[in-house]
Amino acid sequence: MKRVSDWRGKLKTETATLVLKDSRRLTGPNLVSDGLGAVIDVSIEEHTPNKVVGVWRKQAQRVLGAVGWDGENTFARTYEGGASLVISAPADVLYAATEVNEWAWEATQAELEGKPVPSLDEATERLRKVIAKERNPSLLALQDAACAHNVMFLSDDDHASVGMGVGSLTWPVDSLPSPEEINWDSVRNIPVALVTGSNGKTTTVRLVAAMARSEGKTPGYCCTDGIFVGEELIEEGDYSGPGGGRSVLRHRDVEVAILETARGGILRRGLTVTRADAAIVTNVAADHLGEYGIAELREIAEAKLVVRNAVTDPGSLTLNLDDEILAEYSDAADKRVTWITLNSSSDRLQRHTSAGGAAAYLDDKDLAFVERGTSETITSVDDVPITVRGAASYNVLNCLGAIALARRLGISIGSVRDGLNTFGKSVRDNPGRTNLFEFGDTKVLVDFAHNPHGLEALLQMADSFQATRKLVILGQAGDRDDESIRQLARTTLSFRPDAIVIKEMRKYLRGREPGEIPDMIEDELTRSGYPSEFIIRADSEFEAVRKSLEWAQDRDLLLMPIHAHRDTVLELLSDLKNKEWRPGQPVSRAS
Repeated sequence: MKRVSDWRGKLKTETATLVLKDSRRLTGPNLVSDGLGAVIDVSIEEHTPNKVVGVWRKQAQRVLGAVGWDGENTFARTYEGGASLVISAPADVLYAATEVNEWAWEATQAELEGKPVPSLDEATERLRKVIAKERNPSLLALQDAACAHNVMFLSDDDHASVGMGVGSLTWPVDSLPSPEEINWDSVRNIPVALVTGSNGKTTTVRLVAAMARSEGKTPGYCCTDGIFVGEELIEEGDYSGPGGGRSVLRHRDVEVAILETARGGILRRGLTVTRADAAIVTNVAADHLGEYGIAELREIAEAKLVVRNAVTDPGSLTLNLDDEILAEYSDAADKRVTWITLNSSSDRLQRHTSAGGAAAYLDDKDLAFVERGTSETITSVDDVPITVRGAASYNVLNCLGAIALARRLGISIGSVRDGLNTFGKSVRDNPGRTNLFEFGDTKVLVDFAHNPHGLEALLQMADSFQATRKLVILGQAGDRDDESIRQLARTTLSFRPDAIVIKEMRKYLRGREPGEIPDMIEDELTRSGYPSEFIIRADSEFEAVRKSLEWAQDRDLLLMPIHAHRDTVLELLSDLKNKEWRPGQPVSRAS
């Protein structure tokens, strides 16, 4: 069977219609099941999904019984052309579980293709040895004891822990204590919030952390920028998955945890935790379509709404009432819902709050929170730096989401207000998110907007600024489909820019060829009627910034979505600001 790599680097087969594309462990609640196990993603083109799943379930149950896992279950999710097939498994043998599931698929392929099914006896002998080698009874004993004491249990390749934050204890997985050796009186959980959505996750996480600091608590949080405890960066990088969450929850200084929970982590591994006091889905937008069988907005919503499975009573799931898809899900949510909305006159909001429901909402220019019929005004958007006096409506919603989470985490109204009114005064508070630099009458706005939904929100906010001319920097990562990249270009045209700088992002080619994405963006712009003489090409993100600044004149607005070299760009702009640079003056070529 010949395999080749497609442009995303995944394996595909040139001739077969039943293909194993990926096999991996599931370490938490996920889109297909509520617990631990192993999943295979398969291509089933030209086959009836129900038939494929039925044969796989039969073969999976055969091998599960043969290796002594009769109590484990099977789960399946089908989508156009494929399926995700899951078996549950004990926490100490998840690697072995992937091999068990792979054998079930091998047998499924053989049966559906009319070939001899591989020997179960031979597979059982091999798999039992694999399971025995990985088995760790001490890990399971610790897991059971944590459950009995009603505290969190976390494990990975290297460590296992009980409790959270200041109440946690952690050991290497190969030298675990017996439950009787642990002083369980010192072990406890801490308040935890999960933050997911297509846009606004990192800003929301940072806002809640600022509120916790105002409360005198030490927050721990993970996001696309790294792992933070208090105001200290512990580890730099994208830690918006389960690994980052576990690191936060095992840090002995952390009193409140806020975990950015990205779509990729949910789909690939599952949630970090099985319990949380609060969770939010900020919004749902078309981004990363085509990965893991996610082909449309509702499927994106279902993936992100996995966070509701971790919310325990009396916790709350916060949803954006202004997001049409999330508003539909809120009525059927099996957890108590807190709504956020910019529309205080909404009939649905009025019915919800009249019945005692909770909501954070915009009342004229005030941010307010209502629960059990009692409403409190927190602060005016004019006093909240990141809202740009209310013009950045997407950040107003992020503030409302942070308010809802903070209240569920036990943070007082006063500390919520202090966090809102101080956060964003410095670029260091929220680097790369709505950072405004003013050089005389010329404004430069730096943001992380990385999909059409986020860019549209940024453009709408930028329209509130008075400017003689407008420029936008445009680029995209290679793991988006062609239509999403072209849509980004079309969205930009709604801003009526006087110049567009198309940047190459070699750090994010992700299977594409150099120049492929800039060529596609330029083609879409010119096909849509944008004059080619107004298009500027740049070989790097930093070069795009430099060319934009050289283009600038007095009273211009430069909109800079920055992804690959954020810190370098912010450092350059801060340096120019300190030197009182003005348009028309030289810009350093150093990066």
